[in-house]
Amino acid sequence: MKKLKGSIVPILILILWWSGSKFNMFNSYIIPAPERVVQTAWNLIKKGLLIKHLGVSLYRVFIGFCITFVIAFPLAIIVGMKKKVYEYLEPILEFIRHIPPIALIPMLILWFGIGEISKISVIVLATFFPVFLNTLNGVMNCDGKLIEVGKVFDFNKKQEFFKIILPQAMPSIIVGMQLGLGYSWRSLVAAELIAASTGIGYMINDAEQLSRPDIIIVGIFTIGIVGCCVDYIFIKITNIFIHIDRRKANYGGSENKEFI
Repeated sequence: MKKLKGSIVPILILILWWSGSKFNMFNSYIIPAPERVVQTAWNLIKKGLLIKHLGVSLYRVFIGFCITFVIAFPLAIIVGMKKKVYEYLEPILEFIRHIPPIALIPMLILWFGIGEISKISVIVLATFFPVFLNTLNGVMNCDGKLIEVGKVFDFNKKQEFFKIILPQAMPSIIVGMQLGLGYSWRSLVAAELIAASTGIGYMINDAEQLSRPDIIIVGIFTIGIVGCCVDYIFIKITNIFIHIDRRKANYGGSENKEFI
């Protein structure tokens, strides 16, 4: 029922789009008919162009997100565990957070040239703060009462982190990763503005130069659909791992009860 309700607005938009094109309510040069967009998408798929551009974009997003997580996650853990360190880093982090990655493109080109590094750097900058801030929030807002319980059981710092802080922070970490994936797709077009010759962002920019709104719409739909699919897969995978962890915890708990 929920999915049915969620499909009502998209269906109405498609009907309005089709009706407006059918009865010449829209300028076909600016808003091409749905049939033309579908035909263009099919032609791009048959020629292998859409798959080629999508593959390159997926590679850039994957590499950029992995680099972000490798940097942002441990940094957030360190800063969260050492709260005095955050007092020194907060001003510069807040300053950088308010700078849109697209504003740094000229500097990135000067530093790294027009190769893949500068493109991936834009994605890293766009995804860093969602991952970092959500992880930091989860670590810093851990329930103090649970920490006290850990001290009662003589937990060392390692045990305290892995048995109390990390499980408590996990929901925030997952939200940060999910937001980071979303931001990586949002920054894709900006990243591929940098002298790209492949990628969905390049395809959209090239279509704009050629006055091909049908290709632009195909590119926009591709980013949206693939982004939703990636988000769905990520949520399913995290749910599986969370379910496994809960089963292990319950199994361990039953063992403890039997032992007692």
